[in-house]
Amino acid sequence: MKPVVALVGRPNVGKSTLFNRLTQTRDAIVADFAGLTRDRHYGNGRLGKHEFIVIDTGGFEPDAGSGIYKEMAKQTRQAVAEADVVIFVVDAREGLSAQDHDIANELRRLGKPCVLAANKAEGMHDGTKLVDFYELGFGDVHGVSAAHGQGMRDLVELALAPLNLPDPDDETDEDDVNKPIKLAVAGRPNVGKSTLINTWLGEERLVAFDMPGTTRDAISVPFERNGQRFELIDTAGLRRKGKVFEAIEKFSVVKTLQAIESANVVLLLLDATQGVTDQDAHIAGYILESGRAVVIAINKWDAVDSYQREQIQRQIETRLPFLKFASLHFISAIKRQGLGPVWQAIAQAHKSATRKMSTPVLTRLLLEAVQFQSPKRAGMFRPKLRYAHQGGMNPPVIIIHGNSLEHVTEAYKRFLEGRFRKEFDLVGTPLRIQFKSSQNPFADKDD
Repeated sequence: MKPVVALVGRPNVGKSTLFNRLTQTRDAIVADFAGLTRDRHYGNGRLGKHEFIVIDTGGFEPDAGSGIYKEMAKQTRQAVAEADVVIFVVDAREGLSAQDHDIANELRRLGKPCVLAANKAEGMHDGTKLVDFYELGFGDVHGVSAAHGQGMRDLVELALAPLNLPDPDDETDEDDVNKPIKLAVAGRPNVGKSTLINTWLGEERLVAFDMPGTTRDAISVPFERNGQRFELIDTAGLRRKGKVFEAIEKFSVVKTLQAIESANVVLLLLDATQGVTDQDAHIAGYILESGRAVVIAINKWDAVDSYQREQIQRQIETRLPFLKFASLHFISAIKRQGLGPVWQAIAQAHKSATRKMSTPVLTRLLLEAVQFQSPKRAGMFRPKLRYAHQGGMNPPVIIIHGNSLEHVTEAYKRFLEGRFRKEFDLVGTPLRIQFKSSQNPFADKDD
């Protein structure tokens, strides 16, 4: 499971800027205006080989009595509850405030490991302005600049240090036929995830009734089918941002993201009666970003007429075009209809995600593709693709070596992906292609 890091502090200290820096995105809204972040925001961060989930929170006012600030305080407390470690962000330029003391007292009461980061510390070489922050009682004060990227690596290393994370290189990833396949069932609330797993198990193993948000956590259930062992992960439904304010319902988001990340295959469950929504596309985006194999199932297919069925199929084409590689199935969990083909698709997706591809075959396919259609010339240069080899599994990664590969277009990359997919019968899994250009030995030499 990825560790979780929460960013906490009073308004306008730069938490969202720090979030964007750690996740290398611009997902959090940033402006010089206090209290801009109202809700929690989640993103993926990385330090070396270690990946983690970052939570950006709104300005924390522990003693807020009512209104939006009370809701923001509730969300921040829940973020701390979800987190493995907290980065307490203060403003190095404005100095220590009474509100910083209030937040420090609240964080001590909540009892999570905490690292103190003094943001906007660029140019403060002597560190004298940071001395006052030692009053907060969190040990060393780490001066950083989220806007300029200063001190980021040291800050994250200090935050992750208490967690004693294992080295990813030391973790065995054995290709054992007896190893269970981790299958996560993901989707919006009330699409029938728990009902589907209960149907598979033939018992009321998971709570299931017609009320959105029943599942609060990701639940792992062992299961065996035709000699193959599975771990079924029933994830809590991801809710549309801003629609639900109860902290206990928001708690499900980080567990869902962790369940998707830890799975081998994700079954994305959609609701035929509601169509394909923006939130469905949002969840699908998380699955694609994580590189997990995926199967799409439309539940409650028996409850819609022919016109609705046509509309849903069109919506899938327009809203989920990035999952064209995934197989699509129409089911009814309650009536046990269409479940057999879903299991076949899950097995095929897992097989594709863990497919081994030999270097000679990959190189032959690459050279045949170039002979059939050469990449476009970019100015004076035409990319030269020389050989390919496999760089990873789940998802499969193909690394292509050559010269001037930075000029390879996205269209040509899709062309190559199609050739590789056809040869190796890759269905239900993303395929990542990486290019590595050889360095010109004469580039740094004078004429």
